[in-house]
Amino acid sequence: MEGYELLYSNDPAVSQAHASIEALFKEKYPNGFGPEQVSYPTDNFDDLALINYTSGTTSAPKGVMLTYRNISSNIQFGQSEMPNGPGDTLVSMLPMAHMYGMAFEYLYQLAGGTQIFFLGKVPSPKVLLDALATVKPYMLITVPLVIEKIFKSSVFPTIRKPMVKSIMKVPGLASVIYKQIRKKLLHAFGGRIRTIVIGGAAINQEVEDLMKAVKLPYTVGYGMTECGPLLSYEDTRKFVKGSCGKPVHRMSLRIDSDDPRTIVGEIQARGDNVMLGYYKNPEATAAAFTKDQWLRTGDLGLMDKDNNFFIKGRSKNLIIGASGQNIYPEEIEDKLNNQPYVVESIVVERDKKLVALVFPDYDRVSQESLDSMHLAHLMEENRMRLNMLLPVFSRIAKIELQPEAFEKTPKRSIKRFLYK
Repeated sequence: MEGYELLYSNDPAVSQAHASIEALFKEKYPNGFGPEQVSYPTDNFDDLALINYTSGTTSAPKGVMLTYRNISSNIQFGQSEMPNGPGDTLVSMLPMAHMYGMAFEYLYQLAGGTQIFFLGKVPSPKVLLDALATVKPYMLITVPLVIEKIFKSSVFPTIRKPMVKSIMKVPGLASVIYKQIRKKLLHAFGGRIRTIVIGGAAINQEVEDLMKAVKLPYTVGYGMTECGPLLSYEDTRKFVKGSCGKPVHRMSLRIDSDDPRTIVGEIQARGDNVMLGYYKNPEATAAAFTKDQWLRTGDLGLMDKDNNFFIKGRSKNLIIGASGQNIYPEEIEDKLNNQPYVVESIVVERDKKLVALVFPDYDRVSQESLDSMHLAHLMEENRMRLNMLLPVFSRIAKIELQPEAFEKTPKRSIKRFLYK
């Protein structure tokens, strides 16, 4: 067994076993080890394979019971729609404790023979870009927060310069600049990227607009731990901006509304990817399914005539306005996060008014030597600009600054239920 060595052990039995491993291997496989020695069970598709806990974005984590069928269906989809193989490499930045990372940065890659490099650090723009330049992956699998940080730190500062903005107004020159941005980004990502897959949360609209404009090979998927994780996906060449793709193979999705194209309703799912239920939690399991056994995702959305799905927000986050209007905090936050000095935000309801909790860019504040009064003035300007972009019923009454970044789940989503 070449390339195998024991680096350290404080157990004599382990050391002894390692010293005699060649002899033990030859004793068990005197004629060598080949395909005929490999045997996998074929009758356990619907047995419990693993328990993976939800990330806890809107409530306390629950143990999701996933079967071999659930996992196999996900990996099979990956191999059929995004084939990989020996010679391909990948930087894994998501935790294995999260189903997105487990399924698509490990199991799917392993099934195809891809070489995986585990990042082992928080994926800041510099850490990630250094790793991508070294590994040169064929695919980038990430969450919106990471890709948004890269764009906000490396791309937006350039295209927002007065001279660049003036040049882009000249007919024909905008496409030239976009082409250069695309070339530099793909080079920064290692130069071998075939697909950029974004999932785990909604992506910022301004970031996605630019990704589409520069023609990056990106797509946005949709999933949840309860589906191990995939619900929808679309190839980069057919992906519709703002959507999260179409239902994946062996899965069906529906919108629980009278008119799924115009009236927002809960997205519900059924098919081979859907879990058995929640571990030792029959009440939560019963509440997770409709009477006709469709899984309630808790996400609100619409679908178009081509079966593309568009997520509007979480049902638990929905705020009902004074006159019965539906207010989706995520849509407000998306616009607020584009304002100067804003890193991230959460919109909550207090005394029937909308309040924005904002974690500002304290690094930039420090660099520019701004005091607390100046920062408060800048945030009030942000509030006024933001409200001009919003309907009257969803305007922000107040911005409240947070001293520390919001607490995150393993997939880097804000734990919204902690903030009221």
